[in-house]
Amino acid sequence: MAYRSSPRPTFTAPTAIPYSSVTRYLWGDDESGRVNDWIYASSGKIHQLVFGLPAGTGFRHSESFRTVFGADEVLIVVQGGMIIANPETGEVQIAQKGEAVLFRKDTWHNAFALPGEELRVLEYFAPPPSTGTSGKYAQTRPYVSNSKFSRDAFLGRWPEASADAASTGHFTLIGKAARLWTMRSGDPRALVGIIASTDQLTAAEIQLAPGGRTAETRHGGDAVLYVAEGRPNVLLPGADGGPDWFELAPGDGFFVPEGFAYQIYNMGTVPAVAYLGAAPAFDVAAP
Repeated sequence: MAYRSSPRPTFTAPTAIPYSSVTRYLWGDDESGRVNDWIYASSGKIHQLVFGLPAGTGFRHSESFRTVFGADEVLIVVQGGMIIANPETGEVQIAQKGEAVLFRKDTWHNAFALPGEELRVLEYFAPPPSTGTSGKYAQTRPYVSNSKFSRDAFLGRWPEASADAASTGHFTLIGKAARLWTMRSGDPRALVGIIASTDQLTAAEIQLAPGGRTAETRHGGDAVLYVAEGRPNVLLPGADGGPDWFELAPGDGFFVPEGFAYQIYNMGTVPAVAYLGAAPAFDVAAP
């Protein structure tokens, strides 16, 4: 399979993205392995997709499919467990369901599904492919022809060298306990936990107990939601002429362009969990 640019579904207004209508895309070749993508949105500011791998399989890279980009990426495991490896340095990390990995521009990465369960990973990517940060950029990077999957320099001095390993690593593993929790609505039933935040991209987890609702929110860029659990509703306060109330199910997404306000409600009887990516900034800049 020759390299071709992935689809870039775009929206100009707040839009619900049902799982059934998400853009499907298969990429890779015999050398890299093939990967199943569900591409939710790819605006001029942010790119959101889910990639999937059968249990015990993975993707590497090839001359045509170079997995090194000019963007910040946050990968959140929503099903199964993921091994992520930097074939240039030998760094290997393991992320379980609910955990995330942050890496920045020019980081080579291969990923593998732990045995036993299909892997699905939510990916936020900014600056997005529309700005030239994906396939064309990857072709400009020096190619890694001899992949490494271990950092043997630390043998004989472990765990004493763990600080050195962390300081020279390219992957930041972010567990559930490492969220920066906020309660901007003042409602203890509505919590937003910042997973990672850089100058290009912020990713967060939203936890809504039954009856909870977030504060009215605007972002300093485009935002995309992904529903992991429950059936949250999105309200567009002051919507002008279009729908203002949307019910989402697990696997659905929602796109919010910069400048639009929204709130998320849990009108049901079970907890809801959603993830959010916003780029380039999470908060609207002060006037």
